[in-house]
Amino acid sequence: MTLSVAVSGMSCGHCASTIRQQVLPLRGVERVEVDVTGGRVTVSGGPLLQESQVREAIAEAGYQVLS
Repeated sequence: MTLSVAVSGMSCGHCASTIRQQVLPLRGVERVEVDVTGGRVTVSGGPLLQESQVREAIAEAGYQVLS
């Protein structure tokens, strides 16, 4: 399963690192790609991956999930 969401508020490598650190530990997550300039976070994982948990983790990191 692959999930891609638009995220606002990212501006640098530190932002990308923060999001990775929040999302990677979630159940089912295998890979997190952060495109700072494009404003997208793409998460790949297995059947335990839950979109709601990914969105919540990004919000807890201080970024707004747009879609």
